[in-house]
Amino acid sequence: MITKPEEFGRVAVLMGGTAAERKVSLKSGAAVFAALQRKGVDVVAIDVTDSSIDALAGQRIDRVFNIIHGRGGEDGELQAVLDVMNIPYTGSSVMASALSMDKLRTKLCWLGYGLATPKWYLLKNADDLDACIERLGFPLIVKPAEEGSSIGMSKANNKDELAKALQVAAEFKCDIFAETWVVGKEYTVGLLNGVALPVIQLETPNAFYDYEAKYNATTTKYHCPSGLSDDQEAQLQQLAVKASEVVGVKGWARVDVFIDETGQPQLIEINTVPGMTDHSLIPMAAKQAGIGFDELVWQILETSCRK
Repeated sequence: MITKPEEFGRVAVLMGGTAAERKVSLKSGAAVFAALQRKGVDVVAIDVTDSSIDALAGQRIDRVFNIIHGRGGEDGELQAVLDVMNIPYTGSSVMASALSMDKLRTKLCWLGYGLATPKWYLLKNADDLDACIERLGFPLIVKPAEEGSSIGMSKANNKDELAKALQVAAEFKCDIFAETWVVGKEYTVGLLNGVALPVIQLETPNAFYDYEAKYNATTTKYHCPSGLSDDQEAQLQQLAVKASEVVGVKGWARVDVFIDETGQPQLIEINTVPGMTDHSLIPMAAKQAGIGFDELVWQILETSCRK
C-alpha cells in the first residue's frame, strides 16, 4: 500500500489515443489527472495522438495510469510497449488486455469454463445472414468484436435491419458477430484489485444501453443499490470475479451482465480500461462502497506497483 504520493514517482496519465473512443478517453483522462493533482502526485497528462512510443519519447516517467479506451490502449498494444520500456502501468497485462478486448475470444473462454453467455453467430459477409437467422432468430444485436462504448452496435428485428447492422459494424474493421437479444435486466459489476464493487442496475428507454445512453442522455437510470437481494448481489459479484479471472484480468475492470427472464446470468463483456467520466459506472459503484473519486484513482494507480 502506498501512503505518500512521492512513492509513485512521476506518473504519466495516458489518454486520447486514435480509436473510436478517443473523445471519452480524453474526458476520463482529464478527470484522473485532476484527481492525482489533488492527491499531490507528480503527474503529467499525455494526449496520445499517434504512436504511444513517440508520445513517451524523451519523457522521464516512473509509471503510467492508462486511461486510453479501445484499440491501441486497451487491447495489449500499449501494454506491450510499456513492458518493453520497463514502465509499470495500471490494469491488466498484454495477454489479458488483448483477450478481453476481443468479445468473441472472451466468450469462447467463458464457455470453456462453463460460464453462460448469449449465443452468437460470426458474420463474415452478407452471405451469412440466412444461416445466422436460422440459428438465432430475432431480435439480435450486432457487434464489432473489438470496439467499446457500444460503438458500431445495432439491434436487428428482421433481415433488412440485420443487413444494415452488418454494414454499420463493418466500418470498424474487425470481426463482427450477431448475438441473441437477451430479455431481462442489465447489470454491471466493477472490480478493484480482485474485489467486486456494489452492483449497478442499468435502465434506459433506448433500444439498448448505447453510446447516447452512456454519455449524453439524461433519461438513463442507474440503480445502486441494484435492487437485487443480498444473495443475488453476492452471486453476481462472485460471477464477475470468476469471469475476470478466467481471462487473466488484474488491477481493475468492469464486467457487464444480464439476468434473463429465467433468472440466469448471461455474461456480455469485460472492460479492462473502464470509463472515468462523470457518467461512468466504476466511480458510481465505488462511491456506494464509500470510496470517493480521488481515492479510487489512487487505488487504481496502486495497481501499477505490482509490476
